[in-house]
This record gives sequence, C-alpha cells and structure tokens, in this order.
Amino acid sequence: MKVLGINGSARKDGNTAIIMNKVFEELNKQGIETELVQFGGQVIEPCKACWACGGQKNCVHRKDIFRETFDKMMEADGILLGSPVYSANISASMQAFLERAAVVSDMNRGSLNNRYKVGASVVALRRGGALSAVDAMNHFFMNQEMIIVGSTYWNMVYGQMPGDVRKDEEGMQNMKNLGENMAYVLHKLDDSNR
Repeated sequence: MKVLGINGSARKDGNTAIIMNKVFEELNKQGIETELVQFGGQVIEPCKACWACGGQKNCVHRKDIFRETFDKMMEADGILLGSPVYSANISASMQAFLERAAVVSDMNRGSLNNRYKVGASVVALRRGGALSAVDAMNHFFMNQEMIIVGSTYWNMVYGQMPGDVRKDEEGMQNMKNLGENMAYVLHKLDDSNR
C-alpha cells in the first residue's frame, strides 16, 4: 500500500512538510510506503475550464507538475494533503491543484480510482483559520467518495517560523495519531478486498 502526500506550501521542507512527515513515520512503521510531492518553488496553474480533459484521464496542460502528481494520486491507496494557512484558507497552489483535480475527476469518472481511497488533511498555522483550511481540503475528498480519516483533535499544528511546529507537542501527537488511524483504515480496507 502507498500514501501520497501533497504539500501545498510555498516553502519546501518547512512546517507543513514536518507535520506531514510525522504522519508518514507512523504509516511507515505499519509497512505503508509514502511519497511526498512538494509544491515549494513550483507554480501550479489554475484550471482553464477548457474541458479538454474529458476522455483524457488527466489535464492536457503541461506547464507544471499537475499531470505527474495526478498520475501518482491515481495509483495511491491514500492521499495526505497538507497546506499552511494563508488568510484563513489553503495556499493558492493547493487551491489551484484541487480545482484542477476535481475537474479532471468529474470529467473522467473513476479515473482517480477514488472509491474507498483514504484521505486526510493537515495544516500548519501561526494563529487562526485552520478549520476552514482543513475543511477546504476535505471537501475534495468528500466529492470524490473517499474515506476521510481524523485524529484525536483537529489536524493542525501551530508554528510560525520553520521548525516551530516541533514545539507544539499536542499538535505533533495529533499527527502521530493521524498516521496510526490512517494505517488502521488502510489495513482494514486491504483486508476486506482480499
């Protein structure tokens, strides 16, 4: 089994990557392979509403890393979305990515192989807006018939400067629990498909 992580932060290997890797630690302990795609240093183009993706199973535009990331999403058993909180919402790159992914999926029902795929969302933030950011990413999962995994509290970790999230012990414990819960659900689904 494999979980693909998509980090929507403009900062590569920053707080969002740290908390996603904490989730990955637990998944790896349970024998689940992980991969992290980071948007830092990349520009993710918004959907052009051209509808050319219909019948293509992927976006036809090739100016960014959308296509290869979407291909990896199709193959993954689980998806972990991560974003910093900007203006009480997800990053512009994550928003653009999810809008395009939703259009490609809607135009090619079943292309994401999404039914019963497992999803979870995490955010790194300084102060407020975490719930609306998590909610924005979870909407993608809900519209794709995916199973959303939660933790013992909200999937957020506080920190302003790179590395500060490590000081939020409760938040990091939530990421550990989220990884355990995600592994549990993935294994249960795998057992039921045998």
